[in-house]
Amino acid sequence: MRYVPSPVPVSATCVYRAQANKSGRMQYHKIIPGRSKLRISRNEFIKAYNEATILALQPMQIKGSEIDFQIEFYT
Repeated sequence: MRYVPSPVPVSATCVYRAQANKSGRMQYHKIIPGRSKLRISRNEFIKAYNEATILALQPMQIKGSEIDFQIEFYT
């Protein structure tokens, strides 16, 4: 997946991340930069994605796979 990173540093109060663990199951996290990383439910992740003001979106491609990727979004 190709994307153009922003040349401007993003200052976010919260980061949400969806990533696959080693067994392939998705895990969702809410990260407050410099403070905490909390595992959240899929529903909480979806609600944040649909309702929060998103400052930036970063797809993170998994090494060795052109199809699978993980995603982070900054609020």
